[in-house]
Amino acid sequence: MPEIIVGRDWEDLKKYGNKGTITIGKNIVGTGAETHLASEIKVDVLRPHVIVIVGKRGSGKSYTSQIFAEEMSKLPEEIKRNLCVISIDTQGIFWSMKYPNNKQRDLLYQWGLKPEKFKVFEYVPFGQKEKFDKMGVLYDKTFSFKPNELTPADWCYSLGFDENDLEGILLSKVLNKMKGNYSIDDIASKLREEDFDEKIKLKVENMLLNAKNWGIFSSEGTDIYEFLQPGKIVIFDVSLFGGGIGWNVKSLIVGLLMKKIYEARVMARRKEELSTIEEEKKEREVPLCWIITDEAHNFIPSTGTTAASDIILTVIRQGRQPGISQIFITQMPDKLHSDVLSQADLVIAHRLTSQRDINALKAIMQTYMLYSIEKYLDELPKLKGVALILDDNSERIYKIRIRPRQSWHGGESPVAL
Repeated sequence: MPEIIVGRDWEDLKKYGNKGTITIGKNIVGTGAETHLASEIKVDVLRPHVIVIVGKRGSGKSYTSQIFAEEMSKLPEEIKRNLCVISIDTQGIFWSMKYPNNKQRDLLYQWGLKPEKFKVFEYVPFGQKEKFDKMGVLYDKTFSFKPNELTPADWCYSLGFDENDLEGILLSKVLNKMKGNYSIDDIASKLREEDFDEKIKLKVENMLLNAKNWGIFSSEGTDIYEFLQPGKIVIFDVSLFGGGIGWNVKSLIVGLLMKKIYEARVMARRKEELSTIEEEKKEREVPLCWIITDEAHNFIPSTGTTAASDIILTVIRQGRQPGISQIFITQMPDKLHSDVLSQADLVIAHRLTSQRDINALKAIMQTYMLYSIEKYLDELPKLKGVALILDDNSERIYKIRIRPRQSWHGGESPVAL
């Protein structure tokens, strides 16, 4: 039975065939009692993509996203060494890729698969090491940033100040005077020297010193090239940051990571282009990067901004040239910035029931869709793991049953019984 390849244009299909694709499930054909699984559905991973995975709570969004990571780790070495995967884990569930999915062994066998564990590297914030150790949670390494890597705007957003308020003006004034590699204590010390309202100074200093407790700052910071390694799958576990200012910190982490990845790939791309011009065959120094972001609407919302908004928009609009792919996961597409949906070349839509969320998908409906999005969603079997794929490259829409995970899925709801 012929396979279906999404995310690949006709020119690449002719040139590469099915090389550099990953299998994420099978096409659903028929309706009602006539429903059955047909051709495998494969996704192109040779080119950069913007992929959005949507669906209501418990529909299988995170499950689907980690199948991308599983499949990329199974690619032939000649392709895998040119890719890496970075997952932003806001719920603390992606670590389970290290364990085989023995619970669904029979289902996996039906798909011609078997339970398997995958080599992934879990990073936790530098200052949360003791918390993870105390809970007995396994991780591989810690990550941190240097305070001087943050812009005044980053600091203001993360601390909850407006740049045009007195607190923001004071903080920006102090930071613009700082040079070299400095600590939070150095910023606080410099702040005390300023001729400014004492109450404002105390408030800003207190907030700065509280930032030390976030556990993401150190004098050395983590080199971005530690993550950007051939074939490496990295998980950033930011799940222990709670609500409120916790989302500010998560956004700061995502924003800083994205900036570093973007800069590293822009520099690497120049070297790659030069070697192509000079007809030199060199090993790729920095692999192309796939970034998986869970609960994406919190980092790039439809209204307002976060510390990650600007760089995410930059990567969405300009990331194709340096070779950065993004997978955004959200249960509230109506809360996601409109540019994310409009720039996506692949949308994987699990079941949605909120009219607002359905309307968000309607806004990007393409001319090749013969019917309304509601009709396509209504025709999906009432099963977990089924979805629609809107492929802007082939201008087609497919119903899909996502394949079962080979590694353990840590995102299922707990049961009281």
